[in-house]
Amino acid sequence: MALLLGKKYSYSFMSASQSTVMADDSGLSGAPLGIAIAAISSFINGSTFVLQKKGILRSRNKGCSYLIDGVWCSGTLCMIIGQVGNFLAYNLAPAVIVTPLGALGVLFGAMLASWILEEHLNILGKLGCIICCCGSVVLIIHAPKAVETSREELEERLLDPVFVTYILLVVLLLITLIVWVAPAHGTSNIMVYVAICSLLGSFTVPGSKGLGLVAHDVLGEGPPNSRALALFLVLLGVLAVSILIQFFFINKALECFSSNIFEAIYYVTFTSTVIFASALLFKEWTELTVTDSLAMLCSLVTMCVGVILLRISQETVITWKEKEGQKKTD
Repeated sequence: MALLLGKKYSYSFMSASQSTVMADDSGLSGAPLGIAIAAISSFINGSTFVLQKKGILRSRNKGCSYLIDGVWCSGTLCMIIGQVGNFLAYNLAPAVIVTPLGALGVLFGAMLASWILEEHLNILGKLGCIICCCGSVVLIIHAPKAVETSREELEERLLDPVFVTYILLVVLLLITLIVWVAPAHGTSNIMVYVAICSLLGSFTVPGSKGLGLVAHDVLGEGPPNSRALALFLVLLGVLAVSILIQFFFINKALECFSSNIFEAIYYVTFTSTVIFASALLFKEWTELTVTDSLAMLCSLVTMCVGVILLRISQETVITWKEKEGQKKTD
């Protein structure tokens, strides 16, 4: 699961080239190693929501806080390990290969939830989960590719009117959701908490990428540049606040909704938001072709259909068995 993807950049400020050299020195090829780490991280991330949900249920039965529950803490630890693995994978293999593997976490989480939490998806839920994963994979493959950016370019792009307008709209929407919508409808509509956590992705991943760019000037040899240090502290503060708010609302969602459905919808919306925000900040849209644009549009429609199926599956009971009354009539 691509849960809190931005955190993968904040655990270390080692450059991609340094990571690759380390892999080569150990006799392992970078890309295969990165793919293997990404696959393992996806399975670990897929278990985080399930374990945290189990811890919440256990603590509710005991009448204590889930913050001291061992199962919940193990889920949180899995989240941290999974994101560290994601960071390493992104530095060893292309993002277009690593990111789609996050869909494995959604599928693994669904299987684990049916075993540990006894949360069984009906046929609509299963179809919605698969459609969401397929659509997100297509979106990631055709998403704008990363463009090399310097710290000076980053400072300029952070003040770009288009990006500033987008961030202001996101902040306004987040305030509306957190202050007014969530207290009234958060426990009855899963999309409220999903929207809050996904919109925060506009800060986590771009902020993490920005930290990676600025870290060289701040943590390198010699006295740090004052502008670079100020930017580093601002990005670090934004990243920390956004991650804490995400973490809070993820657990609020797990208290009220199925981990299966939340994980699938969250993966789709978070990935879409992150791609859009990163593309705006780093001007990656200029690299898009007509084919990529059409593919992204089709993938977004596909994911919307998958999310709708997941929402319908919450309120629909489907059975393949013929009713006994009809049998007797026949």
